Amino acid sequence: MSTPLRTLMLNQMTLRYLAEKTKTAYISAVAGLAKFYMQSPDQLTEDQVQRYLLYLIEERKLAWSTCNVAFSAFRFLYTTVLKRPDGAFSIPPRRKQKKLPYPLTVEETLRLITLTRNPKHRALLMTVYSAGLRVSEVVHLKPWHIESSRRLIRVDQGKGNKDRYTHLSPRLIRELRSYWRLCRPTIWLFPGRDKDRPMPVGSAQKIYYQAKERAGITRPGGIHTLRHCFATHQLESGCDIFVIKQMLGHSAIASTTRYLHISPERLRAVVSPLDSLMQP
Repeated sequence: MSTPLRTLMLNQMTLRYLAEKTKTAYISAVAGLAKFYMQSPDQLTEDQVQRYLLYLIEERKLAWSTCNVAFSAFRFLYTTVLKRPDGAFSIPPRRKQKKLPYPLTVEETLRLITLTRNPKHRALLMTVYSAGLRVSEVVHLKPWHIESSRRLIRVDQGKGNKDRYTHLSPRLIRELRSYWRLCRPTIWLFPGRDKDRPMPVGSAQKIYYQAKERAGITRPGGIHTLRHCFATHQLESGCDIFVIKQMLGHSAIASTTRYLHISPERLRAVVSPLDSLMQP
């Protein structure tokens, strides 16, 4: 993509407050389109854009979500930046899939945490599980986000650019104080190798995978599993689902109610009609 067009697109995205990750993804998608045809995107026709989308789906076999990012980037470029009428290109609708997460049992979660000896790694895993945080949220925590006197954790600009508070458990307070005395974090609660930058998300994932291996846990899933565990275990303990929704930062209650379907305690509490039928 030519530099003037790239600059124009970046400016238009900035004016609309698009997130930095979205900007990067859109620019990358448009650059891929330009490289494919060896032409500036403003010289391409709608048919050419549609053929490229078909190439991503059929030949490169990219995930629907990746193709949808490309489609959104092209729609933004041609309708918002280049002021063309709504493009005729499209992608098929996403196939509806209902996938349930694989939360750990309480016993597995305890084993995962207790077998993690590194104080920083243990504090990180306990914070994700105790507060139901996303990995991008936990690595961007700063020491002042831990409001011990109020027993709250402040999450700044979580998913959807929303601020929120979530629960700070007394047990986590003790763990974080012990970790702070040992490591003395300053800018970031969980810094990376460069103390001025937060821990990379990939490093946090690696910490979880190593802990899972030590604990002998074979269930699929990365560190986000601990967020699922938080929601599932809270439901099993009787916490109000609307409170859980608030702590997780969900926009819709439907996102939270899926944990009703995976709570084994709730399933075990169901009385089978066979048992009722054949009571003595």
